[in-house]
Amino acid sequence: MLGQLISFVMFVVFCMKFVWPYIGEAMRERQKLIAEGLDNAAVAEKKLEAANESVAIELDDAKKQAAELLVQARSRASQIVEEAKGQGREEADRIIHGAQAEIDQEISRAREELRTRVGELAIDGAEKILESTIDQAAHSEMLTRLSAEL
Repeated sequence: MLGQLISFVMFVVFCMKFVWPYIGEAMRERQKLIAEGLDNAAVAEKKLEAANESVAIELDDAKKQAAELLVQARSRASQIVEEAKGQGREEADRIIHGAQAEIDQEISRAREELRTRVGELAIDGAEKILESTIDQAAHSEMLTRLSAEL
């Protein structure tokens, strides 16, 4: 037993002197790598949270801008519709005024033609009554007066 005790003590001393330093160093390196990995994971998680917050903020901004653009587009559309209505009204008024001017001109022409025709009929009637021909050139002043009175 004493031999086994001495062998065991020598084995322990041998292990402590030659084996344990390598195993301890390997364990410390492994522990260091694990700690660095956990630190990197924590940093990456914080970056991910920050990126998610940034994305959420940018998404909210984009939604606000889209809403503003929609409001502007609707406003512009109603403005264009109102402008078109105004132009349509102006065009309709212009057409109505043009048509009214044409009607007035036609009425004036018809009146002048009627006056002329009535003067001619009056002369024809006077000729028949007098049974003599009245000289048109000699009595043009009388025709003008007669047409003015009509």
